[in-house]
Amino acid sequence: MARWRAQRERSAFLALADGTVFRGVAFGAAVDRTGEAVFNTGMCGYQEILTDPSYAGQFVVLTSAEIGNYGVCHEDVESRGLFLSGLVIGDLTEPSNWRSEMSLDEYLRKNGVPGICCVDTRALTLHLREHGCSKAILCVTSSMSEDEAVAKAREWEGLDGQDYAAKVTCREPYEAGLSAASGDGKVPHVVCYDFGVKSNILRSLASWARVTVVPAKTSADDVLAMKPDGVFLSNGPADPAAVTYAIENIRRLLGKTPLMGICLGHQLLSLACGAKTARLKFGHHGCNHPVKNLSTGKVEITSQNHNFAVVADSLPDCLEVTHVNLNDGTIEGVRHKTLPAFSVQYHPESCPGPHDSAYLFDGFRRAVTAV
Repeated sequence: MARWRAQRERSAFLALADGTVFRGVAFGAAVDRTGEAVFNTGMCGYQEILTDPSYAGQFVVLTSAEIGNYGVCHEDVESRGLFLSGLVIGDLTEPSNWRSEMSLDEYLRKNGVPGICCVDTRALTLHLREHGCSKAILCVTSSMSEDEAVAKAREWEGLDGQDYAAKVTCREPYEAGLSAASGDGKVPHVVCYDFGVKSNILRSLASWARVTVVPAKTSADDVLAMKPDGVFLSNGPADPAAVTYAIENIRRLLGKTPLMGICLGHQLLSLACGAKTARLKFGHHGCNHPVKNLSTGKVEITSQNHNFAVVADSLPDCLEVTHVNLNDGTIEGVRHKTLPAFSVQYHPESCPGPHDSAYLFDGFRRAVTAV
């Protein structure tokens, strides 16, 4: 596979707030950006990763050695656009795949997202593991010195205490799909809160339900007025504790309709029940994270993308832990003891990732159709 070469190679660098600088070659959009640097350990699925709204405000460092070899295809996008701050990779290769519609370089340029390649991503990943996720700035123009870039990275407000769900959510409600009617002719109606929802979540729900997607700030009263058989709380970016309106709405929905949450939705459900959340050192980003189902004893390999987690010591009596992360012991799933509500920290819809956790949607379906 031939390595990518720009017509005119532009030098670029990623400057971290601690003063560390990683140099490389620019591709994608010619624009400087601030963000938070995180690493993703997935071996494939870069297009799904790029279009996951949960990466809003972040530079995604891909640990896989070569990126771009199968290009970009419109069928593989997971949202309406790209919300990440930038992409950091090792080798950028030219696409060689029958499904490819454009190169990764062209795709980033068209969507206004900067990238940097030829970076020692192994060294960068080890640095982030040792020191944690870092505020950073990606400089792909020649208008800023490294010292100036480090200073700007330090000045950036970061993601803590920031509501990014309001930035990535849809602006108006819409219908996401209508499944074939069940044997009695009734199709369940699920309302999905869009905190940064991915397309495959909607496909997973729409295979058996009529799905209405609503903006993140939709009130509980407005949702209940739609007479849903269940409410789904989607994934999303940044700090869950900052999404106060969602926490309050979930409190008002508890006990009135079955609830399922994933990722940010899991954190919001836990907060609504009285738990607390805290930042992880370098987060969980990738599609190879082992999680144990405490009910069955089985281990699932999961797809994950989050920087915050529910604090175990803060869990209220009304919640019980259903899943734990086998890498660090953090909570990966909870269930309400008396009400039809449960959530997981990971992404059971995959895209990218394994399908080990797809059964969770069946559990939600049973809760919805039992009402």
